[in-house]
Amino acid sequence: MKPQNKFQAQVVEASKTLPKLTKEQIEWGYANGIDHIGHRTEKGVMTCTKCGHSWQGAGHLVATLTDCNCPNCNTKLTVETTKKRTFNARYYMTVITAHAGYQVLRSVMLFCSVKVGETPKYDYSEVMQRWIAPNGKHCTFAKLRQTMGTCYYDAWIFHTDLELRSENSNNKFYINVYDKIFTGVVYPRMKLIPELKRTGYKKGLYGQKPLDLFRTLLTDSRAETLMKAGYTKLLKRIMDSGWKNIDKYWQSVRICIRNGYKINDATLWCDYIDNLRFFGKDLYNAKYVCPTDLKAEHDRYMLKKAKADAQAELEKQLEKEAEFRAIKAKFFGLIFSDGCISIRVLESVQEIVAEGEAMHHCVGSYSTKEDSLILSATIDGKRIETVEVSISKLKVIQCRGLCNKNSEHHSQIVSLVNNNMPLIEQRLAA
Repeated sequence: MKPQNKFQAQVVEASKTLPKLTKEQIEWGYANGIDHIGHRTEKGVMTCTKCGHSWQGAGHLVATLTDCNCPNCNTKLTVETTKKRTFNARYYMTVITAHAGYQVLRSVMLFCSVKVGETPKYDYSEVMQRWIAPNGKHCTFAKLRQTMGTCYYDAWIFHTDLELRSENSNNKFYINVYDKIFTGVVYPRMKLIPELKRTGYKKGLYGQKPLDLFRTLLTDSRAETLMKAGYTKLLKRIMDSGWKNIDKYWQSVRICIRNGYKINDATLWCDYIDNLRFFGKDLYNAKYVCPTDLKAEHDRYMLKKAKADAQAELEKQLEKEAEFRAIKAKFFGLIFSDGCISIRVLESVQEIVAEGEAMHHCVGSYSTKEDSLILSATIDGKRIETVEVSISKLKVIQCRGLCNKNSEHHSQIVSLVNNNMPLIEQRLAA
């Protein structure tokens, strides 16, 4: 694509002098970005696919054995009991650097091909670059992708060049394909532009895509304030739900910072502030926005709001059900399980309200959120946690158990939802 404006033309010129990836960077990616397989036979013989070392494992198949460390090279291995002896896999790595005054995010695909008992073969290809100016503007360089006859958005045509690509759309639910590329492991030696350093950013992505985090820090001084004040959990929470929501909390955030109030649970605090706003409380008053016992105050206001909503909920039920179905019907019937935990989409406002009442949290008020998909995780029919997924971001926003606490299955539930996110994406595209 030819540059469409002065900014793109300047980046195209700067890209011509961008140094190649170093051997050190690639070797680090091979060592830290690739998941190696521990090949296990039915008789329990284990083989490390990284160094080729074999040893006798358990004599009988152990269903719970999912990973181990090679006794020879100490590499963590993902155990697979299979007759397959050849493994091919691809992984992503991100190198964060600066060049010609721009912040550059370089996406590298790592290849690993290995046959049990032989030395692995590695290769790599730089597939994408995101160039960010100090004012937050950005553009993307990428290889061509195979778009016909495949459902994969990252079916790169590796022999093509990195060139400026278009990434525009008027569809509000459109997800830029380049934004969907997995970050993977991040090379630890970052080079940052001065403008980004001045925001207080040092390291860590806080669960965000590097492009989103850096552009927010460069374009909104409020993000810089949160970073410098150490409110990184709140920064993550607001970015997860959409940065535009910062407007709803900013006046209260300023009060917290002024009073040195520490927000340990950003999700709980944001829900609490939402309840205070509903009841018309003074969001400039530290008495309200800086509670000594956040959980107790949150739960108290949640009960008050539940009572206030009860009558209105009954009166508007039919109207809301029709609106809810019009927006979310395409996701109805979606269920997935790992054999122990079952997760399904809640298919009515009544179900969502009942979920909130049973779990003693405020998900009942989420039924009208257009961008939220609410799922319930159960074990043997018993509710364990409630999951909120952003439809536009295809990302878990929050996952809460009884009384907003994480259950012992929390990580397993989040992982199960993430692994089945393509099913949600398929329904969205239907």
